[in-house]
Amino acid sequence: DLDECATSPCKDHQYCLNTDGSFSCKACDASCVGCTGEGSDKCETCASGYVKEDEKCTDIDECNLPEKVCVKENQDCVNTSGSYKCVCSEGFEDKDGTCVQT
Repeated sequence: DLDECATSPCKDHQYCLNTDGSFSCKACDASCVGCTGEGSDKCETCASGYVKEDEKCTDIDECNLPEKVCVKENQDCVNTSGSYKCVCSEGFEDKDGTCVQT
């Protein structure tokens, strides 16, 4: 079997899986920018919103950072995978970018 993966035939966000007589390109984990295999522990570097912890790229909880990320009045932070979003607190709704009481 010729190891086609030796020539790095896959795209930047993929890793190469050598198979008997062929190869396939598999997508890197969402937490990775470039990878050498499957999973968040095989990242070359961590994607934005992720940090290397115990040899794995793990999500940064922006909502628990010392500096508040959602600064508007009556707004709550919701952590998402690799990011966060700001939503109006319960009892408030978004009107033209401001959280007003419902």
